[in-house]
Amino acid sequence: MTASVVVTGLGVAAPNGLGTRDYWSATLAGKHGIGRITRFDPSAYPARLAGEVPAFVAEEHLGSRLLPQTDRVTRLALVAADWALKDAGADPGRLPEFDMGVITASAAGGFEFGQGELQNLWSRGSQYVSAYQSFAWFYAVNSGQISIRNGMKGPSGVVVSEGAGGLDAVAQARRQIRKGTALIVTGALDASICPWGWVAQLTTGKLSTSDEPARAYLPFDRDARGYVPGEGGAILIAEDAGAARARGARIYGEIAGYGATIDPRPGSGREPGLRKAIEVALADAAADPADIDAVFADGAGDPAGDLVEARAIAAVFGDHGVPVTVPKTMTGRLYSGAAPLDLAAAFLSIRDGVLPPTVHTDPCPDYPLDLVLAEPRPAPVRTALVLARGSGGFNSAMVVRAA
Repeated sequence: MTASVVVTGLGVAAPNGLGTRDYWSATLAGKHGIGRITRFDPSAYPARLAGEVPAFVAEEHLGSRLLPQTDRVTRLALVAADWALKDAGADPGRLPEFDMGVITASAAGGFEFGQGELQNLWSRGSQYVSAYQSFAWFYAVNSGQISIRNGMKGPSGVVVSEGAGGLDAVAQARRQIRKGTALIVTGALDASICPWGWVAQLTTGKLSTSDEPARAYLPFDRDARGYVPGEGGAILIAEDAGAARARGARIYGEIAGYGATIDPRPGSGREPGLRKAIEVALADAAADPADIDAVFADGAGDPAGDLVEARAIAAVFGDHGVPVTVPKTMTGRLYSGAAPLDLAAAFLSIRDGVLPPTVHTDPCPDYPLDLVLAEPRPAPVRTALVLARGSGGFNSAMVVRAA
């Protein structure tokens, strides 16, 4: 029999809330964290809005030794991991070191750290480039630093599949737990709101150029005009269900099913892969479409991407066949951090019996979706589906349910 894998801890750093409690409270209240960029002057750029994590002061959470060697994204990830472990009631110092691992996702690595070292190279010379640049920029740095900080010597790694990466990392964590590792720290955060990172994001051509925070990111709206990027995400503690129950852990829910596909070549005329990813995830969870109480959609925010997702959902669940929500309308799209944050929201929905709203969207009638709009919707939620897509054609779907 395949082992059940459950989530016992959440650590959140999001543009509309720092910490799980603040994030969830803000999300149910419809509070968004999108605004004009403050981390640099965006005046000269065509896109000027982002979702920035507010009031995060790394010095309040991390020792002075770590600060010179870490990018903002790693500092956020380390603190989110600390919070998730505490939430799970798991003390790494009291657990066997090879029974714990770290598998995260990353879409950008430590961009801002790299920008600073390039500035040192250009303006001062190579002798002023930090030795920490050798790893602070790297995609795997969050997994490495979390492992070192907590003495975790079990399986570790990083998954890089852009916006789908967060679900892919959690799925990889589930595989490792089924192979015998008791606890995996997983999920993802991204943070690259700096001039160098911003230019890279602009090359996608998909960023919204609106200056109105309430009208800039509108998935499934006729006025959809691209997405607003953000920073942050969530870290989850995944455990073997038997081991979690044996130590008396509080369980948010089970990672019940997962599917992943890649889209066909553009212009091939073949169907995009999202529907198949959903079907694979449902089969993996031994669930029927009727078992799904809510879908946490990817929400591309551009007409072509929204149409593909709406058609995939309708093909599986029928027109208006299941409640659909996009809480990332309150945070912006967080790249690899977005889907783990949606997983956290799904588990909290299961716990509290309420679905978070999709804010600012006036739904286009061409999309046959039952969108949860404006206000949270009370509903018994036992099983939920989380969708994520990444630039390059990545599609991932994950089913979670009450344990």
